[in-house]
Amino acid sequence: MKKIMVTGALGQIGSELILKLRRDYGSNQVIATDIRETEDEVVQSGPFELLDVTDGNRMLEIANQYQADTIIHLAALLSATAEAKPQLAWKINMDGLMNALEVARERKMQFFTPSSIGAFGPTTPKDNTPQDTIQRPTTMYGVNKVSGELLSDYYYQKFGVDARGLRFPGLISYATPPGGGTTDYAVQIYYDAILKGEYTSYIAKDTFMDMMYMPDALNAIINLMEADPSKLKHRNSFNVTAMSVDPEAIAAAIRKHIPAFKLDYNVDPVRQAIADSWPNSIDASAAAAEWGFKAEYDLDKMTVDMLDKLKEKLLKN
Repeated sequence: MKKIMVTGALGQIGSELILKLRRDYGSNQVIATDIRETEDEVVQSGPFELLDVTDGNRMLEIANQYQADTIIHLAALLSATAEAKPQLAWKINMDGLMNALEVARERKMQFFTPSSIGAFGPTTPKDNTPQDTIQRPTTMYGVNKVSGELLSDYYYQKFGVDARGLRFPGLISYATPPGGGTTDYAVQIYYDAILKGEYTSYIAKDTFMDMMYMPDALNAIINLMEADPSKLKHRNSFNVTAMSVDPEAIAAAIRKHIPAFKLDYNVDPVRQAIADSWPNSIDASAAAAEWGFKAEYDLDKMTVDMLDKLKEKLLKN
């Protein structure tokens, strides 16, 4: 990667990935794009262009303007939002992906887009979910992600596009607020622990899902993109994870630092149904074997960092 174009740059992953890429590759080497413009550091710290990813011509125009050799396509509607607006989710998630792949094909660019544990469904093995297994999701987001995995594979096999991807678990970050994902309770719980001393979870007790702290996710993207392509057997759908947790496990980790923290429940049936269709834990051994994936943060280490960073962010005034 030398000249990197990122879509969805102001989203949960993009807002942190852009800053890391600019530190690692140079500010002018990373072109951030999004459908909206803010005063955020992502916009101010290097090249930024407005882009609606359903406009393929504009996407190609930007790639040509900056002579980008890599496209990291992050723009998407997340699981809960996609379930509420399935037609819009298909338009953004699939038309946007097709446009990004077409730009990569035309310009012979390296390509990345994330998949998700949402690509699995209720008939998938729930524990230690294999890299290669049945994928019959029952959500629009899941359908989008399986379709995206297959489409990216197709562009690699048919057109030789160097397409790569990761199946992310829930991502936990202090930098951006929750954005419509089923696993976002695992972000909000830290905010509320600091601001309120209590949290009401929309996900039920004993609902285990895989999670990963954002620094591990960012490193995984970069390490995969820099990996030797000859060693990649599973190009567009590597399972990656750091921990399998339920709300009680996160609350217990928080109580080591905020002993009076209280956890209650008011289960949202829509998001609970989505969570119930996903694995309890997944097997990331293929990513470890093919390009050396390893997470640095477990639950306790992540909790210390989340609470420290959020206290600085939320209580600074």
